[in-house]
This record gives sequence, structure tokens and C-alpha cells, in this order.
Amino acid sequence: MLMTAAGTVKAARVLVLGAGVAGLQAIATAKRLGAVIEAFDVRPAVKEQVESLGAKFVEVPLTDEEKKKAETAGGYATEMSEDYKRRQGELIQERAAAADIIITTALIPGRPAPVLISEETVKAMKLGSVIVDMAVEAGGNCPLSELGKTVVKHGVHLIGVANLPGLVAADASALYARNLLNFLNLILDAQTGELKINREDEIIDGSLVCMAGEVINKS
Repeated sequence: MLMTAAGTVKAARVLVLGAGVAGLQAIATAKRLGAVIEAFDVRPAVKEQVESLGAKFVEVPLTDEEKKKAETAGGYATEMSEDYKRRQGELIQERAAAADIIITTALIPGRPAPVLISEETVKAMKLGSVIVDMAVEAGGNCPLSELGKTVVKHGVHLIGVANLPGLVAADASALYARNLLNFLNLILDAQTGELKINREDEIIDGSLVCMAGEVINKS
């Protein structure tokens, strides 16, 4: 919630860029705090997840070819065409100008973080607005973010904290432990405790490096 200059209270407008694990958690937390939330992701498949958490999904219209290339087989976002990036930039600038807080989480495996918030977009934002750049360790979703620092540029606060999970160590450890437990439950027989490697399970198959002397995944 925000206090206006007139002394009235209004719901903060939050824009979340990237609807992976971190983005979806940001949406859920902002919703519990009473914010009005919009979320953007290049992957059309995450629309249902975003809307189930109470956020409005903002999307750039995709061609059939772009839909095929929007994500990898493992569900990660991919690098998009220059024309798509132009359309994306125009839409994000429009939504950013109305936002009080922007949380950016967009990453591409093995590549620098995509630039989603340009300097021109920052200039278009309201004075006192906040950008939390969670991709700052990979170069940042905003080129004005500074690793490990909170800075003010063009009247906008840019938070570039490098290790956010380190600020909530107990919760991060619990989350990691649950992930490991769930993975072990997939590969161990519940009755005997012996390994049970089911190659038809996409999680197990995608995690295999080698089996019986054969290299399964080289990447």
C-alpha cells in the first residue's frame, strides 16, 4: 500500500518481469501485501500460472514461429528476435510508466540477462519508483543497475542486491532441501530404498549425465 500526497492510501502497482520460480513468488508475495500486479514473460505457457496467483498477464502478441521458439524443451526462456525485442520494449515501457515497483527476474541459461528496462524506460517512470533487479549478477535486466548497490538514477531507486537468497538463509535452505527431497523421491523406490531410474520421467531423463557407460546429456 502507498500513501499519496493527499494523505490517502492506494494499492501499489507492481510489474513483475519474468514468471519463473522467483517471479511467481514475487507475485504471490505482492498479492498478499495488497498490490495490483501485472506480470510479463516471453513464454505463453506461464499465463495460467500468473493468473492463478491473481496477477494480470501482459503479453506481446507472438507469431506461430515465435511461439515455437519462446522456450526450451526444459521450460526456460530463450533469446528472441530483434523485432520481438522492439515490440517487447514498447509494451514494457508503457506498463513501467504506470508502475510503482518493478521486480525483474528474467534470465537465459548460459547467456547474459536480457535488457528489459532501458534507460529511456527508467526516465519514463514515476519519481520515487523502485526497480528490484534480481538478475543483476548476470548483468541485470536494467543497464543502470549496479551490482551489490542501491542507487538512484533519474529519480528511480534501483536495487542491485547480489544474493537475495542469502538474506533469507533459513527459507532458502528449506526450499533447497525440499527440492532435493522431492528429487530423491523420484529416483528411489519407496519400499526398498533402491535406485529406480525411470527414463520416461522427463525430470529424471533431463538430469541424467551418463548411465551404464553411455553419455546421456552432453550439454
